[in-house]
Amino acid sequence: MKVLVFFGLVAFALADVTRFEGEKVFRLKPVVDEHVALIKEVASSMEVDFWSPESAELVTIDIDVDIHVPAAHTDMVYTMLQQSDMEHEILIEDLQATIDAQVDNMEASPRAHSYTKYNSWDKVQAWISSISSSNPQLISKQMIGHTFEGRPMTVLKIGKKSSSTKPAIFLDCGIHAREWISPAFCQWFVKEALSTYGSDSQMTSLLNQMDVFVLPIFNIDGYDYTHKSNRMWRKTRSRKSGSSCIGTDPNRNFDAGWCTIGASNNPCSDTFCGHKPESEIEVKNVADFIRRNKSTIKAYLTIHSYSQLLLFPYSYTYQLAADHSELLKVAEGASAALRSLYGTRYTSGPGADTIYPAAGGSDDWAYDLGVKYSYTFELRDTGRYGFLLPESQIKPTCEETMLAVKYIAAYVQKNLY
Repeated sequence: MKVLVFFGLVAFALADVTRFEGEKVFRLKPVVDEHVALIKEVASSMEVDFWSPESAELVTIDIDVDIHVPAAHTDMVYTMLQQSDMEHEILIEDLQATIDAQVDNMEASPRAHSYTKYNSWDKVQAWISSISSSNPQLISKQMIGHTFEGRPMTVLKIGKKSSSTKPAIFLDCGIHAREWISPAFCQWFVKEALSTYGSDSQMTSLLNQMDVFVLPIFNIDGYDYTHKSNRMWRKTRSRKSGSSCIGTDPNRNFDAGWCTIGASNNPCSDTFCGHKPESEIEVKNVADFIRRNKSTIKAYLTIHSYSQLLLFPYSYTYQLAADHSELLKVAEGASAALRSLYGTRYTSGPGADTIYPAAGGSDDWAYDLGVKYSYTFELRDTGRYGFLLPESQIKPTCEETMLAVKYIAAYVQKNLY
C-alpha cells in the first residue's frame, strides 16, 4: 500500500510538468516586409513562443527570428514557410529531447550543489547560506526583501572588510527565469572571487578597494517554476485580480521609458511591462537597494542569455548615452578579453541599435539613476541550444565571462567618479 501511495504522489507531481515532445524551434530569416507580416500573422493566429527577438512586435527585416512552435502547429508553419520562400532552418528538432539532454547526469550526486550544474532554487538557497558564512572576512549576506511567493531575496556582499564605505559594483543574474546559464554565472563569480582572493592580483586589488554586491537569482519564483513545472517560463509569478494571466517581464518593469516601446501592456504577453513601473516586488526590492546605495554603486552588471552580446544604454531610445564612446570602448575591451580564452565572439553596442528597442530595462534605469558603467551581458550561445545550453558548457561560458567582468571591474576601479 505504501508503495502505491508513493507512486501516486510521484504521478501527481509529474502531472503538473509541461512537456514539449515534438515541439520545434525554427530560425526564420525575413528579408522583405511580406516575411515580417507573415511572422506577425503566425504569432497572432497561434500560440508561439518568441526566443529572439522577445515578441512579434520586435520582428523586422534582416534579423534572425527564433520561434518555438507547439507540435500541433509545426506542419502549418512548415507549409507557410514553403509558400513564402522565406529562408529558414530548424535549430531544435524536438524541444523535449533537448531539455532532457541539457542536464548531464553522469557526475556529482544530484543532491549536492555544483558549480558545473544547473542548481535548483533549494540548492542555491542552501549554498547562499553556507558560502556567506564560509569567510566572514570577505563575504556577508543581506536580505533585501521577499519575492511575490514569499522567497527571500539575498544579496551577497563580497569585499575585504573595511571600517569605511567602499565603492561597489552590483551584479545580478536570473531576471528571466528560463535563462539558466545566468544564475550559474553568479554562483561561479562568487566562487572565483573567494577562491582567487590573495592569489590573483587583479581580484585581490578589486576586493581590497571595492565591494561587489551579487544577487544570485533575481526572479526566484520564475526560476523555481522552470525547474518544477515549465522549463520555458520567462516572467515573474505574480497574480493580479481581474487577469487570469500570470507574471510580468521584470526587465520591462523598471522606470526607464516604461512601456513606451518593445514592451507589451497585455498581461498575457511574455514582455508584459506590468501594471505600473516597479509593480513587481522583486523589481522594487532591487531598485530600492540600488537607490539606497546609489552613492557607492559605480557599475551595474546584469546577466542574461542568449546571443553573445555586451549591451549598454540605451534600449528605450535610439539616442546615444552621454557616455557612449567610453561605454563602447570598455565593452569592446571586455569582449576582446572574453574572446581571448575560447574564441567566443561577442557583439557590443547600445541595446536599441544593436538588437532592438525595449523599454523598462534594468540597465537603462541604473544608468539614468547615475550608475555610469551599466552593462547587460547576453551569454552563450547564438541559437544552437538557445536557453537550453548544455551543462557541459557552464564551465567554459563562466570562465570566459569572468574575464570580461574582471576587465570592466578593473576599468571601473581605475576610473571611479
